[in-house]
Amino acid sequence: MSAGWIFCVFVCVCYTSVSFETLVITKGDGQLDSETSTARLLKIEVQSVKVDCKVTSRFAHTVMTTKALNKANVSQEVSFEVELPKKSFITNFTMEIDGKTYTGEVKEKEKANKQYQKAVSSGQTAGLVKASGRKMETFSVSVNVAADSSVIFTLTHEELLQRQFGKYELMIRVKPKQLVQHFQIVVDIYEPQGIAFVDAYGTFITNELLPLVEKTVSDKKAHVSFSPTLDQQRKCSECDGTLIDGDFFIKYDVNRAHDIGDIQVVNGHFVHFFAPASLPRVPKMVVFVIDNSYSMVGNKMSQTKEALVTILGELPEDDYFAIIVFSTDFVVWRPYLSKATKENVHAAQEYVKTIEVIGGTELHNAVIHGVEMLYEEQRNGTSPENMVLMIILLTDGEPNKWPKTLPEIQESIRNAINGNITLFSLAFGKDANYGFLDTLSKQNNGLVRRIYEDSDAPLQLQGFYEEVSSPLLAEVNIHYPDNNVNSLTRSHFKHLFNGSEIMVAGRLNDLNDINNFAIEVSAQGFENNFELKGQTNTQKWETIFPDEEYIFGDFIERLWAYLTIQELLDKKDIGTPEEKGNATADALSLSLKYNFVTPLTSMVVTKPEDETKNNMFIADKLTEEERRTLERNIGAIPASYSRSYGSYAPPTYYVDGDPHFVIELPEKNDALCFNIDDKPGTIFNLVRDPLTGILVNGQTIGDKKVIPGEKVNTYFGRFGIVHEKFGIRLTVSTKEISVSDEGKQAKFFWTDTATVKGPNMDLQVIKDRSLTVTLRNSVKFLIILHKVWQKHPYHQDYLGFYTLDSHLFSSNVHGLLGQFYHGLEFEVSEPFPGTDPKKPDAIMFVKGQEIVVTRGWQRDFRQDVKKGEQVPCWFVHNNGTGLLDGGHTDYIVSGLFKTI
Repeated sequence: MSAGWIFCVFVCVCYTSVSFETLVITKGDGQLDSETSTARLLKIEVQSVKVDCKVTSRFAHTVMTTKALNKANVSQEVSFEVELPKKSFITNFTMEIDGKTYTGEVKEKEKANKQYQKAVSSGQTAGLVKASGRKMETFSVSVNVAADSSVIFTLTHEELLQRQFGKYELMIRVKPKQLVQHFQIVVDIYEPQGIAFVDAYGTFITNELLPLVEKTVSDKKAHVSFSPTLDQQRKCSECDGTLIDGDFFIKYDVNRAHDIGDIQVVNGHFVHFFAPASLPRVPKMVVFVIDNSYSMVGNKMSQTKEALVTILGELPEDDYFAIIVFSTDFVVWRPYLSKATKENVHAAQEYVKTIEVIGGTELHNAVIHGVEMLYEEQRNGTSPENMVLMIILLTDGEPNKWPKTLPEIQESIRNAINGNITLFSLAFGKDANYGFLDTLSKQNNGLVRRIYEDSDAPLQLQGFYEEVSSPLLAEVNIHYPDNNVNSLTRSHFKHLFNGSEIMVAGRLNDLNDINNFAIEVSAQGFENNFELKGQTNTQKWETIFPDEEYIFGDFIERLWAYLTIQELLDKKDIGTPEEKGNATADALSLSLKYNFVTPLTSMVVTKPEDETKNNMFIADKLTEEERRTLERNIGAIPASYSRSYGSYAPPTYYVDGDPHFVIELPEKNDALCFNIDDKPGTIFNLVRDPLTGILVNGQTIGDKKVIPGEKVNTYFGRFGIVHEKFGIRLTVSTKEISVSDEGKQAKFFWTDTATVKGPNMDLQVIKDRSLTVTLRNSVKFLIILHKVWQKHPYHQDYLGFYTLDSHLFSSNVHGLLGQFYHGLEFEVSEPFPGTDPKKPDAIMFVKGQEIVVTRGWQRDFRQDVKKGEQVPCWFVHNNGTGLLDGGHTDYIVSGLFKTI
């Protein structure tokens, strides 16, 4: 990094955040230069920002261009960061520096990552770009810009807008946090179907800025722009703060009639939009299956109950409903579905308010029972025919895997539903197994929605329900002449919901036979079958928009490719192995052909760094499961509560202090800890391995003096180590080290430094610090001496015990520490406020139980005997109850070399 100055620019478009912000200004040594930072900042100038978004028949093509000038006399680094909508595909990225353009190349993800790893191993400074938010993903890159030079960043992405609640929406987040010389947002909308309305507004728009939002709407076109001058952006005439800070929305819909919909044909491809007007809703039977396991404790359960009470109150009276809550077992509110009368709804709401958390997550049986209730209601004939059947499942964790595996749970539910019921899933929080729920929902004609743990969680739940609460048609089939079309996207849909839209795209066999293109739509509507037939009535785009030199002329082909890839990505998760393989191959082929960055591809950009090396970065498309993993690993807890482990760091198990047991697990980048409280003099078994013959016991000591009424602190003051096969017994106290090796006796003192090598054991004593015990072809132990001032009125010397090379023990190893030597499977929920405001609590799922744990830290004294290194860990209360096999008293033994 030349000269060491950093200027970060953030920009985004269409469900995209736009911001430009100087994040860090540093000198080459990384220290903040407070005297000259303001002056140096002015030498990088963001000259222009343009967000140009063209929406053509719902397909949004967005180009964001930013130009920055380095006015300093030294090179500086400029960073460019863009938040993109999760459903958009990046299609192009370029950097223009001193007249030379560097362009991104879309490659197969596996090959791109190999290229990235090669760049890392060859010493290049490679950066992997992966980040995400609730609705967005983050794309970022930085580049050195020479003195008196400029850089132009251009990013292009495309997205097919989905109709929800009767409208399409673009959201442009603008948070520049500084003044920009030429700032412009331009959106052009082209809809041959005719535009019904366009709304444009911003959360930051003041009365002074309102006239700058220009909107022009004609029959089939709309134009919206926002272009404040430098002075109009200012918070006040004398200040540099900007008013532009918030979200800019554009919402619109198109004209609709009660017909077969709108068909558009361009360059041999067609798209069909179907959402007829004025259809009556079809009544539904819905079973709410709600997780009330212990991990839902706190806000999640209260927010779920709040939302469910509201949802129940909005049920139309001709709907039927049931409620099942599940934890280790499931409970049914009523054993049958109830009509949504005022009395039944009120009774259900009162029941919901009484739901409490308890137990595990036995999802399978609860869902199966919901399926059986729906079928039973149909058989009884107490409800009208032709009702839509659905299950809405809400859970925040992972289902119990015993006695069924996750794939077996999915297959069992799929067989029970047999295509007759739609299953929607709500994945509440970061710990919900999104991938499992996504596949489960797709297998049963539904979808999954993430619910974020936030204050608006009840609104998220209600919003999802509103999307699916009013079905208009069921079993929608759209038929096109077989001899006229090929490469169709999905043409059968389980439902059409109020405010949504069905889209089908494909290729035409004969462009000269467009006018004989007959379409048939059949479905189940309210009380009777729904049928529509019609002919296409296509017009050339030049006729519809005669004044436009519209360069995005292949948009329907790209729309078809986008829609096809999305459907293939769904298929690769739910089909047979052969179907999954074919869907993956086809999606990859289309992604590469149309230059889309999808979950199967990456964009590789090689950027200039200096004359001797290149700097490469990769932009990936995150799947929801990757996003879930990222969010659980990053930002779930404050930085002060996290620790970074090296790639090959071995696990460490130790007990030190009062006495604090710590299990460090680098593969999970985490640690667990617990205390054992018992009376001084108690001897505990720490390690026992009957196959290797190794035994380690420890005896506790107390303080010299105990203040009346206060807790009695205990520590380990003596350890006994046995290797039966080698005939070794080792006694370590705070005063001395005694060794018995096949009957031979030796004694060492902590006041000496000594190294002893024997046929079966090596010892290394570091004066007043540590003892390392290495058993031949076996494990290594480290014992640390903690020296306390001899005249201290209360405390006395004590020992810490650390296990190294724990993988060399047999699978039969046990003990307070030994039981963890071969790993531990556990999951931790997202933290929530605990009794100590500085230490968050969470729910740990371990050994078939759910226990409350608290985030805190202990100390590892291997490197620094006096101060130690902080080790953040999840603290298990009550002497490790729930984490340990049995209780802590089960590990008490009668002697330092005894097993019982």
